[in-house]
Amino acid sequence: MAPARSAPGYSKDEKVLCFHGPLLYDAKITELRRVDPKDARQGWEYKVHYKGWKNTWDDWTDEGCLMKLTEENRELERSLKKDQLQKQRAADQAKKASTATSKRRSGIGADSSSMRDSEDRASSAAIGSRGTKRSRADMDQNEKEETFIHRPSVKIILPDVLKSLLVDDWENVTKNLQLVPLPHVHSIRQVLNDYFVAESNRRTPGSADAEILEEVVHGIEEYFDKSVGRILLYRFERQQWLEINQRMNGHRPAGLPKSEPSLEGKRPCDIYGAEHLARLFCSMPELIAQTNMDQPAVTKLKQELQQMTSWLGKHADKYFAEGYEDPGGEYQSKVKGTG
Repeated sequence: MAPARSAPGYSKDEKVLCFHGPLLYDAKITELRRVDPKDARQGWEYKVHYKGWKNTWDDWTDEGCLMKLTEENRELERSLKKDQLQKQRAADQAKKASTATSKRRSGIGADSSSMRDSEDRASSAAIGSRGTKRSRADMDQNEKEETFIHRPSVKIILPDVLKSLLVDDWENVTKNLQLVPLPHVHSIRQVLNDYFVAESNRRTPGSADAEILEEVVHGIEEYFDKSVGRILLYRFERQQWLEINQRMNGHRPAGLPKSEPSLEGKRPCDIYGAEHLARLFCSMPELIAQTNMDQPAVTKLKQELQQMTSWLGKHADKYFAEGYEDPGGEYQSKVKGTG
């Protein structure tokens, strides 16, 4: 952890981007003060004026709602607005579909009640019964659709350098039949720890922003450990994962050189590196959609992930493997045997 600092992260009259609800807006800091003048650990809060808004909208906010005015954060601002517009359009379409379904249900009821003789009443009962089942099914389906539409989502914009490396990664594994050398020279745990140290220097110790950073870094490790064997591997890598698993559990696969280090007690994030971490970032939207996080929490997580991927892109030369390895004919035979 970085040592405590007394200086605020932002200054008076500084132009920033500020969250208001799920979106980012241009703003200017007009005042700043300590949250608690008697306790320096509580950090700072800032009064912001939103560009183009009346002064009545000026508000005090903490450092976690502010972002520096950079091109990367501008891209995040545009992405959030685009996502919000798409969700609003989808919600409008769902509302129209729900209204149409309600009108159809009303029509069925009116037709059924107008039939008078016994035979028609019997027929009406059958139709009404089936109609009720269909209506409930339609209603359930509409509820599911609306729940899905309103489910918080996140779109992570990867730096171009990471996109290029991911394409190379895919070709190396699936086309060239090569593997990332494991255990990685720079494990995911090391990558995340380096990022944590670098990013902590920009945050007020003890603030909510600093706590969120720690939670996100820890959460990424947990996500990776649970998902690597399920969704992050190409078919050609599964035999390697099987052998890694054996070694983590204290077993040595046949033919493994004695010089290979022991992996007993290690976690996947101690063994895999930036290549597979980048794959996780690509899968995060699907994983987040399965959680119960509300929109503000998802928006904040998106901000954190965006900053993390940007940092990784800037340090890709350090953390990505210099080359992939050819596992040899014996490994390929095992892959074919288990395919």
